[in-house]
Amino acid sequence: MRGQRACHPRENRMDGLKLMVTGGTGSFGNAFCRHVLDTYSPERLIVYSRDEFKQYQMAERFAHDPRLRFFIGDVRDRDRLARAMKDVDIVFHAAAMKQVVASEYNPNECLHTNIHGAQNIIDAAIDLGVSKVVALSTDKAVKPVNLYGSSKACAEKLFTAANHLAGADGPRFCSVRYGNVIGSRGSVIPLFREQAKTGKVTITHKDMTRYWLRIEDGVEFVANCASFMHGGEVFVLKVPSMRVVDLAEVLAPDCTHTYIGIRPGEKLHEAMVSHEEAANTLEYEDFYVITPMIQMWGAPSYGSYLGQAGKSVAEGFSYSSDNNSVWLDQDDLLKLVSQTDVVHG
Repeated sequence: MRGQRACHPRENRMDGLKLMVTGGTGSFGNAFCRHVLDTYSPERLIVYSRDEFKQYQMAERFAHDPRLRFFIGDVRDRDRLARAMKDVDIVFHAAAMKQVVASEYNPNECLHTNIHGAQNIIDAAIDLGVSKVVALSTDKAVKPVNLYGSSKACAEKLFTAANHLAGADGPRFCSVRYGNVIGSRGSVIPLFREQAKTGKVTITHKDMTRYWLRIEDGVEFVANCASFMHGGEVFVLKVPSMRVVDLAEVLAPDCTHTYIGIRPGEKLHEAMVSHEEAANTLEYEDFYVITPMIQMWGAPSYGSYLGQAGKSVAEGFSYSSDNNSVWLDQDDLLKLVSQTDVVHG
């Protein structure tokens, strides 16, 4: 099994900077704040989110670290965003309406948060002179089959085009596609562990595959992208794939399997780079870069990151969990599951 690496840049300076993470009390936000505070010495790290009780819990969890600041607010509220973003150097945008089914039943709410909220981030960052914005996206933005994925695909386009709005001296914007995090709230690991007590586990499809993304690798990659981004890109971290059936065997080895069918808005396999994006995709040792389809103002060079020269992928290339070159078998999964806890948030 190839070990996951999250790209260690030669220079990734967050010491002394003012950082902000939207949706900061979620699974990503908790892990991201832990990584940043343990690795760097920012002047302050602002957690911007709507839930005051989660902020209270997070403050307790982080032992009231004085570098950690909490700001109640919604990305839908541009004025509040502008107040929170004052003097901030880098924004990591993780706030989103993420529940697929809830988004289908409440489409207007999804659009307000995921699309209008993204534009509010962009406008506030430009107005206030933020240096960089790194926006979290999702595999569901690739050939979307549900509203959540469609809204995130739209948000990616907004963040790419924002580099034009910002002009030569304005902020740089990029996106990072982020798959399902193993052990996060709502992921399949806690579900299988709970079902194992009953002697029966439910699996959507016998052929379903997923990426195995550890939260630690994901947050490190997102943090590192802020150091080597040029602006306008979509970054994709290389991660191993697994068969969901194999994971069920590891977590519930003596249980029977009941196949319940793919849920509404769900895909059989996760995709991170589509066939159609191949012409704009460069491969690096540990990640892919999807360059903008539009001509970028200022013509940044996307051919080199971390001293590496990118390699164009083959015509018709795609990167999905069923055609991955790196797979986890049951022994690999058993080892990794033993190291995985449910993520806060």
